[in-house]
Amino acid sequence: MAMEKGSAFLLKVGDGAVPPGFTTVAGLRTTQMAINADSVVVTNQGSGGWRELLGGAGVRSVSISGSGVFTGSAAEARIKANALAGVIDDYRVSFESGATVTAKFLITRLDYAGDFNGERTYTLALESSGGVVSA
Repeated sequence: MAMEKGSAFLLKVGDGAVPPGFTTVAGLRTTQMAINADSVVVTNQGSGGWRELLGGAGVRSVSISGSGVFTGSAAEARIKANALAGVIDDYRVSFESGATVTAKFLITRLDYAGDFNGERTYTLALESSGGVVSA
């Protein structure tokens, strides 16, 4: 697998259409994605003292977080509106290789900050709701 630039790891928000079009969330400096899976332990007396897990069981989810500089873009306005309304919306993460992860997400945290002599920044956290498509 070839190395990829972090600047090509992009978060995109849907436009509300069906199928959705996606717009890059401008201003992000960092983007992180975590794929989570709860384990289901099926260890029993026949396990020989070793833990056994049930594959394909348990709850799976994707978490996304990011931080960046506020630019006033339409994508940032949509994210703010989604956060204030508690709306679950379409999002996509894209990578330099062309791979994508698309799902519906709820914004669970949106923070704005600004220093007296600096830029306005924001951080956000999203949690997946429903199935996740990786292409």
